Amino acid sequence: MAKAITISRPEVVAMIEEAAKKLTRGNQTEAVALAVSRLLEQTARAGSLFGAHFGSVRVQGGVDLIGPAFDVETDAETGREVER
Repeated sequence: MAKAITISRPEVVAMIEEAAKKLTRGNQTEAVALAVSRLLEQTARAGSLFGAHFGSVRVQGGVDLIGPAFDVETDAETGREVER
């Protein structure tokens, strides 16, 4: 695991310093950690449910991935769970 990361682009360093002043009382490491964790949260929710690349999931013939999961009406749909 890396213990140090060198960032040499001046505009990136300036953004980190500005964010650190506003968000973490000048702690640049914490500012970078916050930014990376937010980025990971956003990308974790995006994308395909079944895989990132075409062909990454194989489905047997005749399986409908977007069809209903139940072949009968559920109690919640009919209101029968209230009657029980």
